[in-house]
Amino acid sequence: MNTTDTEMAVARDQYQRDGYCLTPPLIEAELLARAIPRMEAVMREEYETGVPPRPSWKPGDSDTKIRKIDQVHLSDRTLFELVTHPEVGRWAAQLTGARRIQVWAVQMLYKPPGGGEGGNIGWHQDRQYWRYWQEGSEVFTAWIAVGEVGTDSGPMNFVPGSHRWGLVGEGDFFGTDRAAQRDKVRVPVGETWSEAPALLAAGAASFHHCLTYHGSGPNLSAQPRRSFALHLCTEKAQPIPGAQDYYISHLDDPVMCPVIYDEN
Repeated sequence: MNTTDTEMAVARDQYQRDGYCLTPPLIEAELLARAIPRMEAVMREEYETGVPPRPSWKPGDSDTKIRKIDQVHLSDRTLFELVTHPEVGRWAAQLTGARRIQVWAVQMLYKPPGGGEGGNIGWHQDRQYWRYWQEGSEVFTAWIAVGEVGTDSGPMNFVPGSHRWGLVGEGDFFGTDRAAQRDKVRVPVGETWSEAPALLAAGAASFHHCLTYHGSGPNLSAQPRRSFALHLCTEKAQPIPGAQDYYISHLDDPVMCPVIYDEN
């Protein structure tokens, strides 16, 4: 989908200043419509390719909790098409100035409707979970909204400028008491904690730095909030030598870790 140079420039400035940015729709409505039933199929443990994902949620678990299923692009061709969309790669490259963008992990996220703390995602910095990348590695996230995300949908909230604080290390993705988590975060002297919701149209995305604090509250709407988190790296990212982790052990696999932008 076409975006203007002005839209891109505004987003690039915001990403550098605030540690995150929001985009106009990048994924066409036709692909989003095809993706929704395929997401439902994966949650029923129906895998088009015969390859299972890596679920932290499975059928029979609580319907009130956030559902996170990793590596769903291995299980379904339509979902692979969505997470490798060239516009996501183009935007990622433009925002960071990278020559190459690779997807190294995929999370399918389903936030159930009806509210409740079980749908919360706690405040955290992604980097606290990504210790297998060398210091200075350019690793970041694109979060794709499959449907419109409004104020009542439990949108992602970012803390602008927190990417400049370094690795604070407090927080928990699966924590539900966000207020208690917030009280434990050591905000550097001279900095302030403020929260900005990521309100997105269907097919739009947010990009955020690996040190930017983020989390989300309950989905108070009548519809589930469906999304994908794509963890990305550039040519400036290198795993720690000898580190043992599922994700960095498959970087040479073009299906598991597809390259979605290469200027060459």
